[in-house]
Amino acid sequence: PKFLAVDAFFIFLMVQFFRGIPREIDEAAIMDGCGTWRIYWRIMLPLSMPVMATAAIFSFIWTYDDFLGPLIYLNDMRSYTVPLALRSFVDSSGGESLYGELFAMSALSLVPVFIVFLAFQRLIIRGVAMGALKR
Repeated sequence: PKFLAVDAFFIFLMVQFFRGIPREIDEAAIMDGCGTWRIYWRIMLPLSMPVMATAAIFSFIWTYDDFLGPLIYLNDMRSYTVPLALRSFVDSSGGESLYGELFAMSALSLVPVFIVFLAFQRLIIRGVAMGALKR
């Protein structure tokens, strides 16, 4: 479900985005002879790429940083996600914790999130620039 971006937040985000697109664009496409699916594939889908990129970034980050779900479902330490592995690295018995190594692992865990953000950055900037679309 997270992969398909079907959380209530993403649905709200996309509905608000589509409400902001002027209806005149649809009407002009209908006058040009476009059907419903052609309007969607040729006009609405390209216009909605920034909001879909935003949903993809948020979905990836929320799934990547999920702590409670994997804590409940995973039993094998070899299957732990990054947040669980970081938490298990800290010694909870009161012994000495290796904070230098923990901070290095934390910094390395940010690399995939940064790469995903850089991959979708141009779509987000295009969405901000498209925000100037007025009725």
